Amino acid sequence: MTHDTAPHDRPSSNAAPYRWWRDLTRYHWFVLAVAALGWLFDCLDQQLFTLARVPAMTELLRVGETPASPGDVARYGGYATSIFLLGWATGGLFFGVLGDKIGRARTMLWTILLYSLCTGLSALSKGFADFAFYRFITGLGVGGEFAVGVALVAEVMPDRARPYAIGLLQALSAVGNISAALINIGLGELEHVGMSRWRIMFLIGALPALLAVVIRARLKEPERWTQVATSGPGGGRQLGSYGTLFSHPVWRRRAFAGLGLAVAGVVGLWGIGFFTPDLLRLVLTKSFTAEGMSPPEVAKHLFRWTGIALIVQNVAGFLGIYSFGVLSQRIGRRPTFAITFVGALLATVLVFSTLETRRQIFWMIPMMGFFQFALFGGYAIYFPELFPTSIRSTGVSFCYNVGRFIAATGPTLLGLLTSVAFREKPEPMRYAGVTMCAVFLLGLAVLPFAPETRGTPLPEEDRGLVH
Repeated sequence: MTHDTAPHDRPSSNAAPYRWWRDLTRYHWFVLAVAALGWLFDCLDQQLFTLARVPAMTELLRVGETPASPGDVARYGGYATSIFLLGWATGGLFFGVLGDKIGRARTMLWTILLYSLCTGLSALSKGFADFAFYRFITGLGVGGEFAVGVALVAEVMPDRARPYAIGLLQALSAVGNISAALINIGLGELEHVGMSRWRIMFLIGALPALLAVVIRARLKEPERWTQVATSGPGGGRQLGSYGTLFSHPVWRRRAFAGLGLAVAGVVGLWGIGFFTPDLLRLVLTKSFTAEGMSPPEVAKHLFRWTGIALIVQNVAGFLGIYSFGVLSQRIGRRPTFAITFVGALLATVLVFSTLETRRQIFWMIPMMGFFQFALFGGYAIYFPELFPTSIRSTGVSFCYNVGRFIAATGPTLLGLLTSVAFREKPEPMRYAGVTMCAVFLLGLAVLPFAPETRGTPLPEEDRGLVH
């Protein structure tokens, strides 16, 4: 009987604590900084969209002086999010293969340029159709950046430091989310602006294009990738091949296990967690109106409180992501995933079923953010450990981005549950969100089929790994 596992490196209980950062050179830190900034700005774009979704739909769906109905705003907001995720998935699959074929650094350059420029173009939207088009193209770049970035860091870092460095990379994505929240709060405090606040948010999202200049000037391809790209008969082996991924039984099994894990977390975050601002708008509008605030005052306070909620969610998310890396080094990847899926299920049900007051924002939403974001720390660490160098970016992209194709149904389903299935219920989004939480059970169901990779080197074809 064979197993898709390898021996673990178990440190002695008397060993001194491992300080991973001491193994990093100046260039290691440069690579980590560039990859972290690319992913940070990527997440800034995602959160700007999350915060701008309701105001954008409210304006773009207005017909003359007739305002859009709440049901249309919810439904088309779900459509826009699903279209963005479809672009993300498409771009991830395409750029994931390209990252294996032409190199990590070069591909990262193109993905950052694409998502930055098209985020800026979103500010020029005249209606839902062109807004959705820009979001789809933005998604192409956003989707490609993740797989290329984590493959780059995984291949450059020393083996022992790799999980910690990737965990920090993913945790720093929360800084992008928090930056979006601060932008949201700052714009909400302005009395008079020359255009809609959501349009300004998207213009700010175009600034990360400047990072491409740094990438072009200094970032080199990983030696591990260069050696594989130039080895074998004819000067190079087949790189970035889905045929290679699916023809090998080990890589194929790992790809589908990773896919199942990704679907659960992506639907949980993008189909439920990132609709928390929408839930808060419903809850807080009722509260502010009852306090006698005028509509302009209500709008101003909504910007402030949705921003505050996003900040506390992402501060907790930062801690969750990094904690996943630390805990998974102690007890293994699979047990840590199991704990995190259960925590995400319980915390998300709690938020969508019971959140009522501003005070609850400061403990319920951080709890949900900790577990939901922790899963993505797991993906960043775990997925590169499943595949060899020649198909590492391809394999990570398959797990993460085919997962997004499936997960793209999540926001649309939430919108339909809210506007159709539970429309007769008071605050139907609560019922829709709690129903959607069943997706976290999928992650638990997949775990028995996923290999444990703690303490193992990155796999390679020539190491004879056949299970």
